[in-house]
Amino acid sequence: MIWQPDPIFVAFSGSWPAVTRLPLPKGTPFPYSSAIQPAPITTNLPAGALFVSVPNLKLPRTYEFNVAVERALGRDQSLTLSYVGAVGRDLLWMDLLSNPNPNFTTLTVTTNLGTSDYHALQLQFQRRLSHGLQALASYTWSHSLDNGSNDSQTHVLAPNIDPAQERGPSDFDIRNNFSAALTYDIPRPSSNRFMNALAENWGTDLILTVESAPPVNVLSSTAPLLGVTSALRPNVVPGVPFYLSDPTVAGGIRLNPRGFQTPPAGQQGNLSRNALRGFSVTQMDFTLRRQFSLTERLRLQARGEFFNILNHPNFGPFDNVLTDPLFGQSTQMLNHSLGSGGTLGGYNPLYQIGGPRSIQLALKLQF
Repeated sequence: MIWQPDPIFVAFSGSWPAVTRLPLPKGTPFPYSSAIQPAPITTNLPAGALFVSVPNLKLPRTYEFNVAVERALGRDQSLTLSYVGAVGRDLLWMDLLSNPNPNFTTLTVTTNLGTSDYHALQLQFQRRLSHGLQALASYTWSHSLDNGSNDSQTHVLAPNIDPAQERGPSDFDIRNNFSAALTYDIPRPSSNRFMNALAENWGTDLILTVESAPPVNVLSSTAPLLGVTSALRPNVVPGVPFYLSDPTVAGGIRLNPRGFQTPPAGQQGNLSRNALRGFSVTQMDFTLRRQFSLTERLRLQARGEFFNILNHPNFGPFDNVLTDPLFGQSTQMLNHSLGSGGTLGGYNPLYQIGGPRSIQLALKLQF
């Protein structure tokens, strides 16, 4: 079961006067003394912020549907064609108003304006283990649209900003995705005993991943607007290309800063949300393994695992802030852009897809 917070809980989390903060002097030892008391809660106005929800706020809902056709290809193989869809309605959406009245500096309103749509065509080939060979290959064409890929994001309500302009590809919209996995137990030669001893119990595994480029949301700046970091996009300069070929930067391509123009202060530009794309992903992982029978029930497997064995370069997204010195360039490999582990979330880059070639040697004892 997945726990889902009540929308009212989300709307009022962190709101005044339910939450107060206690600043502690620098160097206060831990554990804190019981003499340290929190600031008293007061209902006196004016207050710094107010968190509310619209009347009759609803729980978000999702409709999921799919249909599949499967065809057997001989005794051990099958082909499956599927259509998968999911529609999200009444999703949470937070609007921010600045100085709505003299009693509050900001007003954050939780509504049900969020929407999402996902549609995908999936093709899968599967071969069950037969004669030492097992394979699985999948291709997905999909399109994910929404007006906000994160329900905790605050949207600024200001003149000349139309919420309808936020409708566009989701932050995680990957149009094309191909993956294949293969495992093969190499047959031993039957020529002589010596060759059998050298060649028996060998096997290989292979994983291939190919993905089209994820979206890039170009921002005119990250300057705070109405107390929060804005997500304002620039205007498009007609007739100027968005991309430039440049062999001196990662991937040989970058965004063209002359293709965009900063809009007047507090206004949303005419560039659509997530309108551009970054770099595609290609990676092949390969394993060579051999198994040794120590006793009737005890086996030892030696493995050599090669991640990104072809050492294909995969780069992270472009710097998307127009005012940054490195705007339009990728500044790190893909594995470092997916998270760094710990409190920042994600896996350690060593275990992420998109890094340089790496090799891992392992011994596995089976009993």
